Amino acid sequence: MSSPFIVAAGGFREESTGGGLVALARRSVEFRRSGSISLENAGVRQHQDIDALGAEIATEIEKEGRASRGSQDPVRRMSQDVARVSIEARRRKTSQDVRRAKALATNTEEEEEPREAGEAVFEEAPHDGLTSEQALVLLEKWGKNELTEIITPKWLIFLRLLTGPMPIMLWLAALIEFIIGSYADGGILLGIQFLNAGISFYETNKAGSAVAALKASLKPLATVKRDGKWSDMDATLVVPGDMVLLAAGSAVPADCYVNKGLIEVDQSAMTGESLPVKFRRGEVCKLGSNVVRGETEGTVETTGPHTFFGKTASMLQSTGSEAGSLQILLMRIMIILVTLSFTLCTTALIYLIVHGKYQNSLLSAERQVTESEIIKESLSFAVVVLVASIPLAIEIVTTTTLALGSHQLSAHGAIVTRLGAIEEMAGMDMLCSDKTGTLTMNKMVIQDDCPTYTPGETYESVLFQAALAAKWKEPPRDALDTMVLKTSGQDLSKCDAYEQLDFTPFDPRVKRTEGKLKGPDGNVFFITKGAPSVVLELCYNKESIREAVEAKVLELGQRGVRALALARKEDGPDSPGWTMLGILTFLDPPRHDTRQTIETCGEYGVRVKMITGDHLVIARETARVLGMGTNIFPSAGLPMLEEGGGIPAGLVE
Repeated sequence: MSSPFIVAAGGFREESTGGGLVALARRSVEFRRSGSISLENAGVRQHQDIDALGAEIATEIEKEGRASRGSQDPVRRMSQDVARVSIEARRRKTSQDVRRAKALATNTEEEEEPREAGEAVFEEAPHDGLTSEQALVLLEKWGKNELTEIITPKWLIFLRLLTGPMPIMLWLAALIEFIIGSYADGGILLGIQFLNAGISFYETNKAGSAVAALKASLKPLATVKRDGKWSDMDATLVVPGDMVLLAAGSAVPADCYVNKGLIEVDQSAMTGESLPVKFRRGEVCKLGSNVVRGETEGTVETTGPHTFFGKTASMLQSTGSEAGSLQILLMRIMIILVTLSFTLCTTALIYLIVHGKYQNSLLSAERQVTESEIIKESLSFAVVVLVASIPLAIEIVTTTTLALGSHQLSAHGAIVTRLGAIEEMAGMDMLCSDKTGTLTMNKMVIQDDCPTYTPGETYESVLFQAALAAKWKEPPRDALDTMVLKTSGQDLSKCDAYEQLDFTPFDPRVKRTEGKLKGPDGNVFFITKGAPSVVLELCYNKESIREAVEAKVLELGQRGVRALALARKEDGPDSPGWTMLGILTFLDPPRHDTRQTIETCGEYGVRVKMITGDHLVIARETARVLGMGTNIFPSAGLPMLEEGGGIPAGLVE
């Protein structure tokens, strides 16, 4: 079976090798890259060729659909939808070009192409984005670009608060009180029932409203090309096949292919990697990540629950909601007390009825009472004992206590979506935490460890010259410049005494930046910063310092600390060449209160475990600094997801 594909600017991009669709996709690329020849003949011939190609691809897609009729892969179906739209758009675009060519050749006006009744109109080429009509069709088919959320009606939430183990006992007790005529006691029990449910419902509804308001304030926007025009729109209206702008500072609105160029994307929320990841043409950046550098166009692959992030969220929702430990404890108490109470009350009821009949038989006929009165009195006494032996107020006491705790937590900025979560959090004995952004600051910070290789150089001088090897008067262009210019804390006004004559930005091929500067004394020199191995090879004395530099880089690498080397070269014929100044070290440091928080958790019997997608040595170094030990397990022993993304059997007991 052929692999799914999607149409991007410049033709089809295949997901894997093999299959008839891939061969046809290559032919499509060849058509688009072929040069134009004579307007009259070549245009018609190209039109006929693309029509034939479109028919072949449509036939191939139909074959694919019949071969995988039972398949429910949404990514494949989305790709086929986008392919059909793009084929039709390209065919109509070529038809328009042919008509214009004929009009120019014959000096006649262009004739409008006849349209069939009920036929969908796709008027723009793929690089112009979808039309509003195409987007509407795809939106109706695939739904909004938002995660599926299970919303429980408020009436059902309130009803569930009246059907727990303790509420059922209150219903039974109130029913018996009404049966025997104790209306006042029955009314009091009903009041306790609805008061308890009302408090729980109020707190739950208030938390839900706070969460809804927070989501509304964080409503994302996306820059989308529709009808040939760029516009900002609600990201939930993005559909597969849309052309979106992926620019620095913007969030990736869906799983998107990069159409061209190079961008850097922050994926720390998903992978734990603090440094941005580079994405080139044809690679897919995921929903939930942010573009930090570069600008390009992207083609939406999947949206909403069909994205990588959406599938992960659906897996979490599929685990369901389990009863909390407090509910389990209350249920156990209720079962024990109800069992004992029913046993004792049943024994007492039988004894009272038998003994009452016996005592009644000893009385004279005038003083004897009826059997119904004896049973009623005995039942009334048994109900009183039953109600007294069961702590009916335990539900309202626990609910009120948790509600007070919710108010105290809200004063610290916490939103409690469920009252039972307070008790569950208080009763945990193990806390699994993400590393990046939770235990650490999620930003690279320069460390004090700075080995130097030139006499007279210090940490401060090396850091200052690192700023000279960047455009300090402009916003930082990458993570390394941000670290040197923004988070180092140095006074950049000192750099203004120097004139930057030339600057070469970071190039991934050479792995360094370079600046040409003129000092206050008129001296001209060069500063470069980059990967230690690259900068070392530039130095004239590289053989004498190689052992020391490589040993330091190896030590830093084993600790998970990243390194940035700096070198300087004087301008002039007498200059010996590049001279290694030193190595700046940097990492994503822990938050200032993380270690103390972990120690406090240990004092309360809570073990903290770190889970991260970062490199093993970086995880080990972070754990060492935080006092969590160095026993770090790799992901090799973790169970793999089942086919289709399902949770492995036996993973959740």
